[in-house]
Amino acid sequence: MTGRRGFFASLALAGWAAASVLALTGCAQTALPPESPPIVFVHGNGDSAALWTTTLWRFESNGWPRERLHAIDMPYPLARDADDQAQPGRSSTTDQLQFLSREVDKVLQATGARQVVLVGNSRGGLAIRHYVAQGGGASKVSHVVLGGTPNHGVWSNPGFRPTNEFNGAGPFLKALNNQGAPGVEITPGPRWMTVRSDNNDKFAQPDGVWIGARGTPTNVGFDGPELRGAVNVVLPGIDHRETSFSAQAFAEAFRFITGREPLTATANGHITPQAQAVLDGKVTGLGLQNDPSKGGFPTNLALSGAQVQVYATDAATGERRGAPLLSKTVGADGRWGPLTVGTDVPLEFVVQAPGYATTHLYRAPFVRSSSLVHLRAERLLDADKGAGSVVTLTRPRGYFGIPRDRVSLDGQSPPPGISPGVAGLASSKLKLPPGAPRAVVGSFNGEQVVGRSWPAAEDRVVFLEIHQ
Repeated sequence: MTGRRGFFASLALAGWAAASVLALTGCAQTALPPESPPIVFVHGNGDSAALWTTTLWRFESNGWPRERLHAIDMPYPLARDADDQAQPGRSSTTDQLQFLSREVDKVLQATGARQVVLVGNSRGGLAIRHYVAQGGGASKVSHVVLGGTPNHGVWSNPGFRPTNEFNGAGPFLKALNNQGAPGVEITPGPRWMTVRSDNNDKFAQPDGVWIGARGTPTNVGFDGPELRGAVNVVLPGIDHRETSFSAQAFAEAFRFITGREPLTATANGHITPQAQAVLDGKVTGLGLQNDPSKGGFPTNLALSGAQVQVYATDAATGERRGAPLLSKTVGADGRWGPLTVGTDVPLEFVVQAPGYATTHLYRAPFVRSSSLVHLRAERLLDADKGAGSVVTLTRPRGYFGIPRDRVSLDGQSPPPGISPGVAGLASSKLKLPPGAPRAVVGSFNGEQVVGRSWPAAEDRVVFLEIHQ
């Protein structure tokens, strides 16, 4: 399916809903009890809460109260090279545990619930395991869902980065994997489920190609994310991020938490659209470390003082349709919204801040409201400054897999840098020669995003972001 709504056009099969998710609770097949447990979603290494957007939409489409869905932002999402050594702009396993503990307590207090459900992707799952095992979380958590979590490491070698938290032979993971009875790797208390790929997870590979050591055994197999004592689910063909953010992963999590099936439509990827969407999110920036020419490392800290404009765009050309829908200088909390917009309107977000390039982010229409439309200001890399325009196609909730996926950028299929094999890259960068701004089209499995080729000579960068 193609066209400006692409992936989301098929959502009409689920039917139009009222603006409030409460309209769904009247359906016997999806009605949830008023005490539906609060769910706390924990993102992975270098990521943000925004990656849970479509997962929250699927829970909402099945009647889950929005106020009981909490996706958190770890302030410094990148792990340290050595967990026991301070590193500017990075977080330790203890940092992650303490932050998660505070967030869980906030959710319990706000909702009055006795326990939460914890759902984590990748590194987020390690934070969850650590919290349950050593942070007092065992009594506060009813269910745990771990998607693609490297429970036995991305590698397992005592001689390579011995205290890195992703080393299966290191002290952190060895301690976590010996919390229960002999032969059991889960901490007693909550119910546990893991979700993994059969063989397409870049961080569960027997060869070290994805850690820069091609030809070197990792001593970790495809089954590295599994845990003895948990319900272990294998979903063929999915990639590392899709273990949490795909429709299949949602369906498994929903069944595990509730004991019943989700709507057939939602389980197949469809999301119940609203007539209008209320959008909001946080503007964040990049920390500088070592080599500024590389742009910097991601943080989830608010970029106070950034200026944001939002435009409706033409679905075919990416051209702006009139004056900005919103213009705002963000405050200390980094929030750029709210903005109410039709769910058939593609958007361009423009972020400007001192020390950053003017960042143009193009998105296909948002079919539901979200407070997780996070905008990260970017820098033009030194290596890209000679280009006429720099346009990046990005897929935060998964990777590009060839030949699994149908993906193209400006007519190039596969797009630059994406090779056949294990799905392991979430972005493709296109450097265009100098010329007048024009439409640039990115597409992924039917979803299409159209942007404009703003000139790099004006210190501008362009991103086309996929919802899927």
